[in-house]
Amino acid sequence: MTDTVPATRAPVGLRYPWETPPETGTAIEVAPGVLWLRLPLPMKLDHVNVYALDEGDHWTIIDTGFSSKKGKSIWRDLMAGPLGGKPVGRVVVTHHHPDHIGLAGWFQTEFGAELVTTRTAWLTARMLTLDAQEVPAAESLSFYRKSGMDNEIYEKRARERPFNFSDVVDPLPLGYTRIKQGDSIRIGGREWDVHIGNGHAPEHATFWSRDDNLVLAGDQILPSISPNVGVYATEPMADPIGEWLEACERLAPLARADHLVLGGHKLPFTGLPKRMEQLIENHHGALKRLLAYIDTPKSASECFPPLFKRSIGEGEYGLALVESVAHLSHLFQTGLATRSLRDDGAWVYQRKG
Repeated sequence: MTDTVPATRAPVGLRYPWETPPETGTAIEVAPGVLWLRLPLPMKLDHVNVYALDEGDHWTIIDTGFSSKKGKSIWRDLMAGPLGGKPVGRVVVTHHHPDHIGLAGWFQTEFGAELVTTRTAWLTARMLTLDAQEVPAAESLSFYRKSGMDNEIYEKRARERPFNFSDVVDPLPLGYTRIKQGDSIRIGGREWDVHIGNGHAPEHATFWSRDDNLVLAGDQILPSISPNVGVYATEPMADPIGEWLEACERLAPLARADHLVLGGHKLPFTGLPKRMEQLIENHHGALKRLLAYIDTPKSASECFPPLFKRSIGEGEYGLALVESVAHLSHLFQTGLATRSLRDDGAWVYQRKG
């Protein structure tokens, strides 16, 4: 995820009603019957927000955090504490990424919870949990080479066991309830319209309350950071930047200044129309800078400076690389740049004309 504005200062039009997030094991009520909870993540983006909505005799939770002994212990404490001993009867997952779906299968098998998500999210997550690898796939290594990955990082990754989805995602049993664009769903005494986003994750669900000002946004709409939008070896000719911009343009007219946006990371905020403008402009600006930068042929790994405008460490390198590929591929696929294979096996891109 790339920083767009300092996290400590709200841009004009955005307001943060709560300056401090809930401590681990605690909750903040952000609306009647809606609790904001936070689980830790072992990475630079060190948390994921989840939400619990009161159904009377049980809770519906939105997203789950990673699967780990610690995560399960935190959830047991939350259920005994802020959730008042009532069971989690339903899990709604916004998208397939591990920090959001990691414990969905555990809630299904351990507590009999219903899983609700999009078809793409469920199929992708279930496929990935069944695809454990002890060594990197040849296709992944080829993708790294074609992206111009730094040779030292490449050699290290080629020797190491790759990240496996199943490392942090509990097995998903057969059976889920599908949601799709245009559906409505009742959660926590409110009727919510389902609007699907794309780009950060395929068929990413967002929920817009008809009864008050709440928006459950997952990672599709975040304050102060822009969700990572990347291309991966699984679909090397994908155009997530195009999908991201289309989704933002489609969701923007729904935005109201009084909407309280409950996202997957950072703080709840208001001022959604302004934020949608920023999210769209962030990528248009990046594409414009990148197009100017590729006056001579450059690989994805050589295009970090105009995209991120800061130093990229090894811990961020992978996400930066797939985002760089995504922006360059978008310029290529929209006819603004050419692409050719360099002698070292990397795709290089150059501005047309």
